[in-house]
Amino acid sequence: MTMRSITLSVPEDMIPYFVDEDGRQEFARNAMMLYPLIQQQTISHGRAAEILGVRKTDLIEFYDSMGIPYLNQTDAELEADLATLDRVLGVLR
Repeated sequence: MTMRSITLSVPEDMIPYFVDEDGRQEFARNAMMLYPLIQQQTISHGRAAEILGVRKTDLIEFYDSMGIPYLNQTDAELEADLATLDRVLGVLR
């Protein structure tokens, strides 16, 4: 994976938290920067994983460890999907 550097403007008090001497925070930081694009449906989890150089399942597990669910449907959306599935299955029977 080719890496490039960019300059970010952050509040000065954040700078100590961005020191990453062992490189472990880099993946987490980059994954979290991509998450809003996933949430806005600009990119998929699969594309974000490609960008980060990991498997999609590993990225999903990382987000899960951060308390971010893979599926974020409301109960009402889930009920509507189940009702649609029942109608489709009823037609196919």
